[in-house]
Amino acid sequence: MGKEEQLLEGWRELTPKNQQKVLEFVEALKSQSETKETNKEYIPQTPLGKKLWEIRQRAIASGIKLLNEAEIEQELV
Repeated sequence: MGKEEQLLEGWRELTPKNQQKVLEFVEALKSQSETKETNKEYIPQTPLGKKLWEIRQRAIASGIKLLNEAEIEQELV
């Protein structure tokens, strides 16, 4: 049995509440992965950019969950 099949089998056995937790965990992992890639590629060029980047890094270090694009759109509604 492949990993995807194992995952689906386990998923089906979870309660809806635990399925939601799994989805949130996956989003957190994706966010961490995107953040690590961004850290390697992005170098702020202006004083404002450097200041904003430092604020973002402190927020990440403190454990604040950064919003993804869809979550930002929800905040704007």
